[in-house]
Amino acid sequence: MTFIIKNQYVASGLTGDIIGAAMEVHNQLGPGFLESVYDEALAVELTQRKIRFERQKELPVFYKQELIKKFVCDFLVDGRVIVEVKAIKALGEIDRMQLTSYLKASGVEIGLLLNFAEKSLDFKRVIFSKDNQRNQRNQCLNKKEE
Repeated sequence: MTFIIKNQYVASGLTGDIIGAAMEVHNQLGPGFLESVYDEALAVELTQRKIRFERQKELPVFYKQELIKKFVCDFLVDGRVIVEVKAIKALGEIDRMQLTSYLKASGVEIGLLLNFAEKSLDFKRVIFSKDNQRNQRNQCLNKKEE
């Protein structure tokens, strides 16, 4: 199960710090640039705030215990939060699904979608845990039995 939550307390200190850095980038640059510009600026801002991160981090995708592909997330912050930077008209379901897939494949539970193309920074926290995945699977099995 996937949740999009704006006010959740899971790793709220770290996600709050990331969102604060993104807001500073948006305040300085405003909307209208390509995603790559915001990506670079966010890296500078995170560095200045001494927030540990890896850029363009390759994460493996396994299928039946076989490595089938590696995907690249924009940022992996402190090994705990995947951050995807966007500069699009509006965040949509496909963006949430992409981040959810990254979380599912990586084992990281928390992700942030950051959209710099709007008048104000738009952000979504996405949480995906193995417990949620297990609960979703059990709900599907229970429905089949009914």
